[in-house]
Amino acid sequence: MNSVKRIFQHKSQQILSIYFTAGFPKLADTTTIIKELEKSGVDFIEVGLPYSDPLADGPTIQKSSHEALQNGINLDIVFEQLMSIKNTNKTPLVLMGYLNQMLKYGEHKFCQKIVECGIDTVILPDLPMVEFENHYKELFDAYGITNVFLITPQTTEERIKKIDDYTKSFIYMVASSSITGAKGEISKQQIDYFERIKQMNLKSNLVIGFGISDNKTYSKACEYANGAIIGSAFINFLEQNSVAKIDEFVLSIKK
Repeated sequence: MNSVKRIFQHKSQQILSIYFTAGFPKLADTTTIIKELEKSGVDFIEVGLPYSDPLADGPTIQKSSHEALQNGINLDIVFEQLMSIKNTNKTPLVLMGYLNQMLKYGEHKFCQKIVECGIDTVILPDLPMVEFENHYKELFDAYGITNVFLITPQTTEERIKKIDDYTKSFIYMVASSSITGAKGEISKQQIDYFERIKQMNLKSNLVIGFGISDNKTYSKACEYANGAIIGSAFINFLEQNSVAKIDEFVLSIKK
């Protein structure tokens, strides 16, 4: 069974996932951040693969990605870092990247490296559904890898139901039709969207991301989904604080 889905079998509510960019703030921080997040008790960790053109990401994550690349990060180094903690890390890891990264690296090589690192879940926001159905579903199935699909307020009911059928871990419910980044309070328009999706009674677990930044927005998101993902707010925290203080950030979300 998929490692992330296994979490939901034991904990169906208040799931907390944290996103960070590999190789940021410093090249060697990747493994330290994972270790600190694991100690702080997050449910799963989303590791961002730095990319020169991260279409789904806002200024904060774009900046962290740029700085990670300036630090010298690349996919080979990311995989080396993840391999180094494979036997000690017990918190499921999810890789978030872009289709071109996999194409450039080599599809089979990319999948093989993921599996070698003990990872079985990826998020590729720009992977077209038709490409998934015609090629990548078979490829991922061959390696035991699960792809996480994103839905937005504009996603049609037909597509949502199709995504629900394909989902093996969770559906990433984008809180708004925009790029990543902290946006303050959750609006009534977003709540209407959350309600609409909740009333569809989907089979899959739902995790809300994009704009979740503190205890208030996290708690509100958890009223309509199984949990939430926090990214930009954590990146900002890393930029302003010591990596050793990560537990303070997580506690501030869970309080």
